[in-house]
Amino acid sequence: MTTTIVVAGGTGDLGGRITNALLDKGADVRALVRSTTDPAKVEKLVERGVQVVWVDLSDVAGLAQACVGASCVISALQGLRDVIVDAQSALLDAALAAGVPRFIPSDFSSDFTKLTVGDNRNFDLRREFNAHLDTKPGIAGTSILNGAFAELLTYNIPFLNFKKKQVGYWERADWRVDFTTMDNTAAFTAAAAMDSATPRVLRIASFQISANELTAVAREITGEDFTLVRMGSRDELAAYNKRERAAHPEGEQDVYPDWQRGQYMHSMFSVQNDPLDNNRYPDIHWTRVQEVLAKRR
Repeated sequence: MTTTIVVAGGTGDLGGRITNALLDKGADVRALVRSTTDPAKVEKLVERGVQVVWVDLSDVAGLAQACVGASCVISALQGLRDVIVDAQSALLDAALAAGVPRFIPSDFSSDFTKLTVGDNRNFDLRREFNAHLDTKPGIAGTSILNGAFAELLTYNIPFLNFKKKQVGYWERADWRVDFTTMDNTAAFTAAAAMDSATPRVLRIASFQISANELTAVAREITGEDFTLVRMGSRDELAAYNKRERAAHPEGEQDVYPDWQRGQYMHSMFSVQNDPLDNNRYPDIHWTRVQEVLAKRR
């Protein structure tokens, strides 16, 4: 019997990869699509054999009808409170009304369960939604925590800046940061969606790497010298983020304002995924950091 999985956010980058991974595993995929979605992205789903259902994410009854017969709902939605809390709550209520047994929320982040409220605005929204999820005994939730997406290492972030030939860190140069590629995250999520016995939280990482280790790898990949730079302490970074957030309230309406990027850096150097659940699905090939950095060139 074919397994039906509902995906919300399937036209996005991660959602599209999750959809492809589900199809590769033989699942029937039903994508929930909003009226404002780019038609070209929808057409790509249709071409792959995905059943597209046009929905209003505030219409619980309509969402419930779209979820009937599914064994799991995956949310890959991205946004602020109106999406992460409000829209996901409507989707959760719809899944519950439709009798769907399992729900995977759009967490895909560092382990916010180990962070303090206020450390990361976007993670606080995920924490709030998960508290709501835990009040629903009729449906089992599974959060997939993957650290940071490994592709960020190619974007000249403070942790690895190719333009400056610099590796930056806060607090400790031997602190190992969790990174998972989007493809690995998608493959693991697809496997978890088709696994009827997942726990409440699953933690993964394609690799965990410190600033010391990353400096050596960057030199190995590029053949050039990289400087290791201490950017400050975690407390100093947290204080800076707090000042910047207060100085730029307009950022509250933006998913990724500069101070939110700083909060992500703080989270990366504050929590680690432990223990890892990488071995749960043995067929997944976990990408090495060298593979990620080599693609940049």
